Amino acid sequence: MSGDLEVSALAINVTVPEALRWTDTRRGETFTLTTLNVRLLPDGRLAVKAYGRPVGGGRGGYVSFPVPDEPELAALVSRAAGRAGELWAAHRGLG
Repeated sequence: MSGDLEVSALAINVTVPEALRWTDTRRGETFTLTTLNVRLLPDGRLAVKAYGRPVGGGRGGYVSFPVPDEPELAALVSRAAGRAGELWAAHRGLG
């Protein structure tokens, strides 16, 4: 059955703990990055982008940022992916 079933995406959102948050600038506006979107690619690798809010307040645009190559952030992504796998494996169906 699984051979004829195509799953195009698996994604999770992870809140970045306060101590690991960082800022980045895009289009002249500085953002505090607070959320990671982690996707499981078809080949089993993970892809991650960061999102956040403008430092100056307001909603700002929905703009993605690269995630710095920091061991603490890599560990957060790995732990979150593992936890998501546990939750998916234990799902109880619809309703």
